[in-house]
Amino acid sequence: MRSDLMKSGVDRIPHRALFRALGLTQEELDRPIIGVVSAKNEIIPGHMHLDQIAEAVKAGIRMAGGTPIEFPAIGVCDGIAMNHEGMFYSLPSREHIADSVEIMANAHPFDGLVFIPNCDKIVPGMLMAALRLDLPAIFCSGGPMLPGRANGKKVALTDAFEAPGAVRTGKMTEEEAQDIVEHACPGCGSCAGMFTANSMNCMTELLGMGLPGNGTIPAVESQRILLAKHAGMRVMDLVRENIRPRDIITEKAIRNGLAADMALGCSTNTMLHLPAICHEAGIPFDLRGVNAISDAVPHLVKLNPAGVHCLVDLNNAGGLSAVMKRLDELGLIDTSARTVDGTWADRIAKAVIRDEDVIRTKENAYSQTGGLAILYGNLAPDGAVVKKGAVLPEMLVHTGPAKCFDSEEDCCAGLYAGKVVSGDVVVVRYEGPKGGPGMREMLTPTGAIAGMGLDSTCALITDGRFSGVSRGASIGHISPEAAAGGLLAYVKDGDQIAIDIPNHKIELLVDEEEIARRMAETVPQPPKQVSGYLKRYRAMVSSANLGAILDNFD
Repeated sequence: MRSDLMKSGVDRIPHRALFRALGLTQEELDRPIIGVVSAKNEIIPGHMHLDQIAEAVKAGIRMAGGTPIEFPAIGVCDGIAMNHEGMFYSLPSREHIADSVEIMANAHPFDGLVFIPNCDKIVPGMLMAALRLDLPAIFCSGGPMLPGRANGKKVALTDAFEAPGAVRTGKMTEEEAQDIVEHACPGCGSCAGMFTANSMNCMTELLGMGLPGNGTIPAVESQRILLAKHAGMRVMDLVRENIRPRDIITEKAIRNGLAADMALGCSTNTMLHLPAICHEAGIPFDLRGVNAISDAVPHLVKLNPAGVHCLVDLNNAGGLSAVMKRLDELGLIDTSARTVDGTWADRIAKAVIRDEDVIRTKENAYSQTGGLAILYGNLAPDGAVVKKGAVLPEMLVHTGPAKCFDSEEDCCAGLYAGKVVSGDVVVVRYEGPKGGPGMREMLTPTGAIAGMGLDSTCALITDGRFSGVSRGASIGHISPEAAAGGLLAYVKDGDQIAIDIPNHKIELLVDEEEIARRMAETVPQPPKQVSGYLKRYRAMVSSANLGAILDNFD
């Protein structure tokens, strides 16, 4: 056993003495030792119950003959960190999580790992760590939150972020907004729609690293506890069979994950995290190839914020195995791809599609192409990402004048001051991986645009990124970013910008001579003054089209 490095032989007498201090018997040390990585904390609603998940996982490990040892991982709540300096730290926390798990699992040589994430950057950070370490591992997330009910209708976090704009423009009363405050997030779990947390928990299941139901069983259901116990038992099988993450997350798994991503219309952040996950697995990821998959896969499921359904509805409709069953019927996935409990063919054989209003047929699909698109053009020669399934039909093709802001705060102030009008293309720059630094989510501006009723006439483009809660013509990850000399830095108010999502294009309609003149005369904004972790992060982070991985180690 790998754990013999820390527990066996004469030279490990002092080590065993320390294990006795932990209350571990020799019988427990004779078993495989499984690290249980729990991101439980009291600041993220999706993580406040992870201690219960961890206890269930540990029970499963013990039942199957292992000894669990729990250790923590940090986590940032993107919603609470939104629209202030806290958001600078969200994406960088992904690398910290991966690094800290690597440190813990190598300093203490566990035989296997169970990862317990739930929200935002914790999930991809843990996936990156699992692939980097390549120890037998399984994931069990905390599960999605249920939707709430306010002002007589079903609500979720989307409604809370759109409320400020609605209140400011008189479209909602403060009393109605307070009802949303009280009821939009009714309890534990990752926020109820197909936002980043649920997108990545679903992706974990789709890539094969979680058991069926990992992405969809609600946090409050006892089935979530049972799932955790089964995950604890299953990791022991993975240890005995020596099945490792790189055996499961292969090129065919990534292709399957992308196909399902398009069918589900997941968060644009999947296009930031999948390249980083592939980097850890040693798998090439071609952002340009994403459109070919999107063009072939119909958009079958539309969850909040793009649609009316939530994760609980998808779970009741048969879950992700049912979605994969539909994609298999269309010949769009490889069912030989491995999972932690067999293959996708095994799961699909047991799957049942229970609600065709939630998981639609190809003939009744929301569109015949997928929910995400990668745009290219002079503004984004290395790519930009849009959740096209959440774009209103009238905004799929749009040309309008630029209204430029050099930070998220300036943009919000401009929106609330009435500087943005119908038809504008709002430009928010210097918010990329280096420019932020940290590539903040622009949920507050997109929420304001939607709440003010401008989402049917205005677009927003940025070198930052978006929360999965965002909807509308919100185009992010523009690469290269403004701080790296990208064309976005040289856009001026009034410049015409053409967006053509069906044809994957985004262009600044300014002639090349004028662009060259601006580049010669304009000095881009100097780097922000940062210190500590953000300073180190900015020095090492790569472009968004590469997954904003850390690659400058010289």
